[in-house]
Amino acid sequence: MIHLVLFQPEIPHNTGALGRLSLGTGARLHLIKPLGFSLDDKHLKRVGLDYWKEVDLRVWEDWSAFLSESGCDISRFFLLSTKGGQAHWDLDFRSPEDVWLIFGPETRGLPASLLAQHPPRVVRIPMHGTRSLNLSTAAAITLYEVLRQRRQAGLADASLLD
Repeated sequence: MIHLVLFQPEIPHNTGALGRLSLGTGARLHLIKPLGFSLDDKHLKRVGLDYWKEVDLRVWEDWSAFLSESGCDISRFFLLSTKGGQAHWDLDFRSPEDVWLIFGPETRGLPASLLAQHPPRVVRIPMHGTRSLNLSTAAAITLYEVLRQRRQAGLADASLLD
């Protein structure tokens, strides 16, 4: 399974869009508190449309709870950051094991302390002429690279791309 993890997301629009993306690709969406909005937020639901109730969603009280209770394997998680040393497309996702794509808050990204704890797990999306991409855009780019590689490897969870 592919897991999209939003660490302290701030903007309901992005989270709603990622709910739709998760549903459309069979990914599970994880939200790590604190959230910058309520899950009842009308903007979140507007972007998620009537799909929001069908999203495979998990909400965690904090990073520690996520790590201890989610089943996340540190060797299979990737921290997306503009400070990453390797590009997302240079990673090998052709494995049936779970993949955890972790994104930080829109205005500040993942904490430097977290990135420093896992330097080989920090990944970037190459870009030119801008500091960063919109969170939902970055998640979609990365998620579809995982799906592309898994499809090439003949893995079942990528069959939606046929």
